[in-house]
Amino acid sequence: MSTSLHSLRRSLRSQRRQVSIFEHRQSEQKVLTHLIKMPRFQHANKVGIYLNAFGEIHTRKIIEYCFKKGKKVYLPMICNMSQKLVWVSISRDQYRNQCFAYHPLGMKEPMAGRGCNVTVLDLILMPLLACDSSGTRIGMGGGYYDRTLAQAAQYPYRLGVAHDFQFIPSRLKREKWDQPLNALVTPTKIHYF
Repeated sequence: MSTSLHSLRRSLRSQRRQVSIFEHRQSEQKVLTHLIKMPRFQHANKVGIYLNAFGEIHTRKIIEYCFKKGKKVYLPMICNMSQKLVWVSISRDQYRNQCFAYHPLGMKEPMAGRGCNVTVLDLILMPLLACDSSGTRIGMGGGYYDRTLAQAAQYPYRLGVAHDFQFIPSRLKREKWDQPLNALVTPTKIHYF
């Protein structure tokens, strides 16, 4: 990893940790407002989404909105054999009762055994550290989303979710394994790529 990318990751992680709970609540609501206006989100029946754990845009309101609208909600789970993500459908009760286990990396995962391939999803909401003006996504560094989406061609629709400071107007270096986004939603704007 280049020094500049390492510095960018460190800086953005630090900025995410400094976001106040008040700012998180505002950002989550603004992102949901943008999502509700997006036809891709409106028409998606099977939505893959993350559980926030490391300062990402919070997802509780988005998940509750999906349940309210009758969408099926899928959460990622790391498959230790392939080091890819599989997607586990959860119910509203499972979500509200917080029926999750902690992965050694620190995030919560569903406590179900069998997950689906990413291609069953209509839309995937993805966390990130940075995204540029061409849709290049820089994640946390584990490569799970990139490995998972590498075999999914153009489906599902890839939608990044981030704080405004995580959008980088200049171009980031895109490696051959990096899977670009179709769009990015921040509290102030939707960026289409």
